[in-house]
Amino acid sequence: MHLDIDIHNYYEHLVVEYLSANKIDTLYEKEFVADVCCLALNKLPARYIRHEVDMSFFLSSSERVEMAAAVEQAVQQSLEFLQSQKAEVIDEPSTAM
Repeated sequence: MHLDIDIHNYYEHLVVEYLSANKIDTLYEKEFVADVCCLALNKLPARYIRHEVDMSFFLSSSERVEMAAAVEQAVQQSLEFLQSQKAEVIDEPSTAM
């Protein structure tokens, strides 16, 4: 068994799906999107599964809605944070002479 192949966090799929559905993955550079993913996933609980069908079978519709809302909030917060950090770096005056 290979844990890195056989087991994954279900939220990874949801975050990537959200980014794609909202075209965030095409609006920003690959590295920025990867940072958004990492920050968003750190804001979400871990839900480890072996197969996607495991979650589909055991989740109620209200849990799906809650998870989707949590993903949206985590991604938006992560985007806002990274954009503010990027803006701060751009706005800082150069100290080099």
